[in-house]
Amino acid sequence: MQSTEIGWRDYLLPPLHPEGPGFVAVFAIVSLVLWRIWTPLGLIGLALTIWCFYFFRDPDRITPVRPGLVVSPADGVVQLIGPVAPPVELGMGTEPLLRVSVFMSVFDCHVNRAPIAGAIIKDEYTPGKFINATLDKASEDNERQSLVIRTADGKDFAVVQIAGLVARRIRCDVREGQHVLTGQRFGMIRFGSRLDVYLPKGVVPLVALGQKAVAGETVLADITATEGPRVGEVR
Repeated sequence: MQSTEIGWRDYLLPPLHPEGPGFVAVFAIVSLVLWRIWTPLGLIGLALTIWCFYFFRDPDRITPVRPGLVVSPADGVVQLIGPVAPPVELGMGTEPLLRVSVFMSVFDCHVNRAPIAGAIIKDEYTPGKFINATLDKASEDNERQSLVIRTADGKDFAVVQIAGLVARRIRCDVREGQHVLTGQRFGMIRFGSRLDVYLPKGVVPLVALGQKAVAGETVLADITATEGPRVGEVR
């Protein structure tokens, strides 16, 4: 049996996304300047520098690799579950597909991961607005980067990175023609945003509204499952 030991450094000093060091350095320099002006301002700057460091954290995740599992592409809260027509730019038709939306706050890890293994058969960037990503209409109105992933057995999944109210940059590091593994890092959004996953016909979600999801680890759905949609309650 494989075992993984996680020490205190993994919690306090996690690895950073490549975009992180530059931002952390800027925050740190500004904090030093503020400290020289007035100590309380410096303390605020220090707190923001620590926040910036953890915003760009990029920890390893333990991804379940059994064929057929669909994992969360983002850390955050499962905010929306329901049938919605996929983005028109993906050419997946107008028939509603089950969509699972995960909202990332500014305190969540923002590294995005592939929900399932397969070939990227389409990638599409769509400019748009920057309204609150918690709103349902953000899927249609906001700036977004969309991918269609086709599995080895021919099923198509869509994953959409959606910019939010304060998000101003979507980064997607994969392109059409590439192959991704389940849980593989493929991009990030800063700062605060949402990811939508569109499931093929007949695939039901295995998460409930309000559930906390962990990118690359939380199972959103199982292609082979026969159970109905799950319902959760606060306890």
